[in-house]
Amino acid sequence: MKNWSDLIRNLTMLTQFGLSFITPLLLCLAGCWWLTSHAGAGGWVYIPGFFFGMGGSGMVAYKTYLAVMARDAKKKEKEKPKISFNSHV
Repeated sequence: MKNWSDLIRNLTMLTQFGLSFITPLLLCLAGCWWLTSHAGAGGWVYIPGFFFGMGGSGMVAYKTYLAVMARDAKKKEKEKPKISFNSHV
């Protein structure tokens, strides 16, 4: 049963990562679309919009990496055997 729990947790994290990764890019491109259609800006605004969106996505990937590494470090710390050198016999 523990394997199912780990599988569901990892699948949920992967899905959340995918949504969090694509959202900044789509929001920046939607903002570029609004600028070109309503404000009369040229099509060149899509280029910086794409790079700003990828920058936001990169930050999401980095923060997800840090969260996974912290979780793994906690798991390893919990699994370490407690060794005591006190001689209270």
